[in-house]
Formats: sequence, structure tokens, C-alpha cells
Amino acid sequence: MTAPTPPPGRDLLAGKVVLVTAAAGTGIGHATAERCLEEGATVVISDAHERRLGEAAEALAARAGGSAPHAIVCDVTDEAEVQAMVDGTLAAHGRLDVLVNNAGLGGTADLVDMTDDQWDRVLDISLTGTMRCMRAALRHMYGAGGGVIVNNASVMGWRAQAGQSHYAAAKAGVMALTRCAAIEAAPHGVRINAVAPSLAMHAFLSKVTTDELLEELTEREAFGRAAEPWEVATVIAFLASDYSTYMTGEVVSVSSQRA
Repeated sequence: MTAPTPPPGRDLLAGKVVLVTAAAGTGIGHATAERCLEEGATVVISDAHERRLGEAAEALAARAGGSAPHAIVCDVTDEAEVQAMVDGTLAAHGRLDVLVNNAGLGGTADLVDMTDDQWDRVLDISLTGTMRCMRAALRHMYGAGGGVIVNNASVMGWRAQAGQSHYAAAKAGVMALTRCAAIEAAPHGVRINAVAPSLAMHAFLSKVTTDELLEELTEREAFGRAAEPWEVATVIAFLASDYSTYMTGEVVSVSSQRA
């Protein structure tokens, strides 16, 4: 089954300033930045890879037919860089309405062979990095009287797959972090939700995953295909918008995967 055509923008995020982390490349982050632009938002993109970030900004400008979005280099494992990312967004646009936490790192290793460095690296980027970005954004959003955070988790936070102990633990942590932080943030007018994609196909994924595993994972999907990154991005845009004002602490599965 082939993917459908992406729906047109509906100005769901008109007037909003949206910051998307890990937006370089061809994955969910870049697709989310693109969707937010299509929904009328002012978008700021961030990534740890300066060259790829610049290329992403140029590509987004060409797609949107306007000026390039503000781009800020940020390594989410560095607290100073995370704070500079939020400060840079505020300096450029005077506000931060939505944060999309997309930065994450995977890998494959059986637990019996996994090194501390492998474990720590995945947890530091995928879980602690998400926490750092949330913390910096919340400090502003609390004072501003509101805001929205959308985290990128994974169905791996619920399901088992060999070689994915570190990644699954990190994504399960993102889910728990989302739920707990949402309860703390609700009295301040801030909503926090997450998406949990199963398999979204993009160029980087095909470089770090074997064809055999991708074929196996694709066979688990009811539609017989992986999701397109934009299909995850549309759900993120919904959670970022005023169409989900009574949702917080939720993890929305973006998946056709069989249980």
C-alpha cells in the first residue's frame, strides 16, 4: 500500500513560535518543521550538526517560499547549549509557544555485550536530553503563562525487541517523563504530550538498520509499509495546536503495528 498525499495546511499553528530539535536531515524532525511552517507557525530549528542544519534551513525556505527559519546549533547533552537554544529563540522572536523534542539516538546491542558508554550515550541524548530541553522551555513557559511541549517517544517504550534495551529504556523514560511533567505543568497552563511512532522510513534509518530488520518491521505494519515522516509530523502538529487543548500527559501511538 502506498502512502497517501500529505494534507494541506489549515493554519493550525498560525501566530505560534515553534522550536523543533534535531530538525536536520530527512526524518521526523525535519518533517515536523515543514508541517509547522505549512500550519502557519514561525519555526526555529536546531540540530547538533551545523552543516546539515544549514542545509535543512535552506530546504525549508525553498519549500515555504520565504526566508530561512532561524537555525541554532545545539547538542542536547550540553546544558549550556540547550539554554542558549531557548534564549536564542526568545531573542529572535520574543516568545516560545511550542517545543518539539525530537532529538534521539538509537543503536543495536544485546545487553550482555553492551558497554556503559553505549548505554550512557543513548540515555543521555534520548532521555536526559529531552529532560534538559523541557526544563529550559518550562522555565520560560511558566512565566509566560502557557505553552505546549510535544516529545518524540517510540512504541519501543511499550514493546520488546532484541538489541534495543538502551533505546527502549530511554523511550519508556520519555513516556514517564511526559506524564509526570504534564501534571506539574498543568497549573501553569502548559500542556505536555508525546507521540510514539513505530516505523517511520527515512534515509538515515536505512543507513543504520539492516535491510532484513527493516523488512521484518515493515511486515508487522497493518498497512504493509512504514510511515512517512510527515504522517508522524501531522500528529505532532495536532498535539501542538488548539485542537488538543484537553490533552496532557498522553502518549499517542502513531502506528499500524500489530501487537
